[in-house]
Amino acid sequence: MKILVTGGAGFIGSHIVEQLHTRAEVRVLDNLASGFRHNLDGLRCEFIAGSVLDRIVVRQAMANVDYVFHLAAMVSVPESVQQPERCAEINTRGTSLVLEEAARAGVKKLAFSSSAAIYGNSPVMPKVETMSPEPTSPYGATKLEGERLCEQFTLQGLLATVALRYFNVFGPRQNPRSQYAAAVPAFIERALRSEPLVIHGDGEQTRDFVPVQMVAAANIFLATESAATGVFNVAGGKAITINQLARQIQDLAGSASELQHGVERAGDVKHSCANIGRLRAAGFVWPDDFATRLRATVDFLRAK
Repeated sequence: MKILVTGGAGFIGSHIVEQLHTRAEVRVLDNLASGFRHNLDGLRCEFIAGSVLDRIVVRQAMANVDYVFHLAAMVSVPESVQQPERCAEINTRGTSLVLEEAARAGVKKLAFSSSAAIYGNSPVMPKVETMSPEPTSPYGATKLEGERLCEQFTLQGLLATVALRYFNVFGPRQNPRSQYAAAVPAFIERALRSEPLVIHGDGEQTRDFVPVQMVAAANIFLATESAATGVFNVAGGKAITINQLARQIQDLAGSASELQHGVERAGDVKHSCANIGRLRAAGFVWPDDFATRLRATVDFLRAK
């Protein structure tokens, strides 16, 4: 089995590589714009430095590949608001190019990394895949367009695809120092230093947190073990407030950090929680291990 992971040096991509590298030939394509080469340390894989916007490089990377995991993207909502044209170029044109070259190479199936951001601020909870999309950011809009491109390739018989709508992914190797850092690693690093935990808004916004190990396993299952196509929520299926998350991290870190509230971030949604019935119906099983994985993430960052 030969695998291509675009964006494979990134947070989620490197976990897919980690789960596959002992049982498949893995190739990574990454320009290291947001990923890190050291995320692949100790993992057996071929590394190609390049962009998904470079057709020649993508075509070379696609040679003899059975399955593709397409994660290369602009991954930050705030960054997409600041640079909408660049976001569209990377996330939409890049995805189109990857799909074209995967179909040309005779790839068996492509798994596309999508996002819960496409649901926007709809008050309906939990989010189900059949809801009308209402993205509130360029990032969410480009992920929705990526899903539509995947659907077109599948319906036309060019390439089997599956799109995974990630909710709030967390775990080891998530970058806590980016200006667009996600809440979990940012809170953990500041808690370990006894620095204030800065919360955007009142902290009563809800999120559905999902361990990165589950996200990687769901990708692999849906691409290589399931005949299913279409869209799937990938989440824990439960929601907590950002205030609750911050307090849990305080406890796990043994921290006296204060909670500080700032302005809301542009493009952020207020509430988010997933219905994961479709994922379960496809045969994917994962334990409810949020607390265990959160503790492991604290321990990982403490040891760095």
